[in-house]
Formats: sequence, C-alpha cells, structure tokens
Amino acid sequence: MTAKTPKTPQSPKPTTSNTPKQAEPAFGWNAYAEKTNGRFAMVGFVALLLLEFFTGQNFFTWLGLR
Repeated sequence: MTAKTPKTPQSPKPTTSNTPKQAEPAFGWNAYAEKTNGRFAMVGFVALLLLEFFTGQNFFTWLGLR
C-alpha cells in the first residue's frame, strides 16, 4: 500500500538577486533611452504610412517639396 501525501499550497516564488530589474529612466545614452526612442520611431513610421495611405500623397509632396 502506498500512502498519499497531502498537497501543500504553493507559495509565490521569492525574489532573488538574480531577478532582472526593470529599466529605470536615466540621463544620457543608455538602454532605456534607446528603447524609448525606438518605440517612438516605430509609432512615427506607422503614422507616416497611414498619412500616405489616407491622403494618397507621399511624404515629400505632403511637405511641399515636390
């Protein structure tokens, strides 16, 4: 015969020093600034594509350079 052991509820895992920290804002060229700039660049690029799609004009025509 085998005896069943009672199941204990699992507690949340404790945080350790190996847990990666979230990026914090800092001054200068750092990983946080680069991620933020990249995200704004992606939003701007999509906005430019939408502008060209809905107006039927390219970016240079919209600026008055053509």
